[in-house]
Amino acid sequence: MIRERVRNGMPGLPVLLVLLLAEAASVWMLVVNIRSESPLEIVVSALAIALITFLMAGLFMVQPNEGKVLQLFGEYKGTAKQQGLRWANPFYTKKKVSQRVRNFESSHLKVNDIDGNPIEIAAVVVWKVFETAEAVFEVDDFEHYVKVQSEAALRNLATSYAYDAHDDTHVSLRGHTNAVAEHLKREIHDRLVKAGVEVIEARISHLAYAPEIAAAMLQRQQAGAIIAARQKIVEGAVGMVEMALDMLSKKAIINLDEERKAAMVSNLLVVLCGDRNTQPVINTGTIYQ
Repeated sequence: MIRERVRNGMPGLPVLLVLLLAEAASVWMLVVNIRSESPLEIVVSALAIALITFLMAGLFMVQPNEGKVLQLFGEYKGTAKQQGLRWANPFYTKKKVSQRVRNFESSHLKVNDIDGNPIEIAAVVVWKVFETAEAVFEVDDFEHYVKVQSEAALRNLATSYAYDAHDDTHVSLRGHTNAVAEHLKREIHDRLVKAGVEVIEARISHLAYAPEIAAAMLQRQQAGAIIAARQKIVEGAVGMVEMALDMLSKKAIINLDEERKAAMVSNLLVVLCGDRNTQPVINTGTIYQ
């Protein structure tokens, strides 16, 4: 594995000034030698101008949060990270690698969750290059590698959880976004670290049932919501009935036997739990008629 080595080269501005002065001096000497008609001196001056021009090819610019990978005839020599104008061996090839924070949004993937339900899922991954040598030499194209491996990790994540859980003891894609995001970030990072890429954040950006089962799953969710609402209504109704009987007993407003208590409880539950307005019935006799 090739590890990153820092090689910033020489400060570029002093080298540029020296080369410009040398270039000017060589041009002046060439003009003088041409006037004096000295063939050897003319050749030397021309070669000096060519050499200085070649040395200027070693100047390069490093932007903030950027690295220049330096190679000499295919051999890795180091990475220049110090920003500004720099100078290195003109024979070096200089490959720019951005170390800025980037984000990537995957396409909408159609996969099956752990229960076998087809779902559509997508994610946003925030990443940056932290090891320029590994990014350039360990993989063929690190940007394409980030895309492919992120989508592979997302597919694996979707098959590890259910879309929705019916209780809080099981982690689901929809109900535990933070835990799922942490799992996704960790899995993508494990895949990309060999390419010198650091994953800063990874979160699900799109989550839905596949169109062919979306309507059925919507009905299932509605049924679950109705059942949960009915449970709350029944719990509240039982509490209200208990409170009503307790207050009637404490204030001695009326004494009811067990049969009449049962009838009263039944009527109150019908009134409180019914989904339609009740029709009042006036009893003109006694409660025992």
